[in-house]
Amino acid sequence: MFNVHYPSSAPPIYQINAGWLRGADRTTLSNSLEELYVENTGESILYLWVEKIREFLAEKSQSAEGPEMGKTVTTEEEAHDYDEDDLPDYSMLKLANQSAQLLSSASGDEELPLIKHGETITDRRSTFQPHLAAVVTPKQVQRVLNHLYENKKIASATHNIYAYRIYCEDKNSFLQDCEDDGETANMARLLTSFLILDVRNVLVVVSRWYGGILLGPDRFKHINNCARNILIQEGYTDTSVRPKTVYE
Repeated sequence: MFNVHYPSSAPPIYQINAGWLRGADRTTLSNSLEELYVENTGESILYLWVEKIREFLAEKSQSAEGPEMGKTVTTEEEAHDYDEDDLPDYSMLKLANQSAQLLSSASGDEELPLIKHGETITDRRSTFQPHLAAVVTPKQVQRVLNHLYENKKIASATHNIYAYRIYCEDKNSFLQDCEDDGETANMARLLTSFLILDVRNVLVVVSRWYGGILLGPDRFKHINNCARNILIQEGYTDTSVRPKTVYE
């Protein structure tokens, strides 16, 4: 649950529901979440909390199963990336084969939605910028992506991470998918933020231009903050004022 003052001056309201987690372990997790809030006061920390809980559970699982063989890590980016096996199973969120074919097929007959561009975030010479469009079909998603990639600056970005979520009212279900463009694990994080905020009929692309200095886990925070900022800017986080598409 979001406190009305989150993220400016208060953390999200949370409750740990895990009967097996007691005593010192429960206190350790709570303290870790509170420390993260203190270290990032005024910023969106929901995604950092998710990662902290993920790390905590992974450590608990490893300690229960015994130590694993050592693993060589060569760069900071690799050190903070997660293997695919560590990520949630998002197979249920993927498009069915028929819908996937629609996405990859020609989309010239679809209207190009209006594309909004958000404010950039720069950290240690790396720059992040979000782009957003209201979409109601997979073909529109492809049209927006194609149009963005016609921009030389966006096309030259080190990574273009995107996620979309389309509500099918007649079936009371969603078409949703994501792409990390080589930025390991970020597509899952971005789509998770869509689910948490219950956004619909929208595509968000976050472009990252790598500046030569490794950012470690901070890059995840910047990507998610970019996405969240433009969703707030365009009214997608408040269902009472959720913008309508031309088809609604």
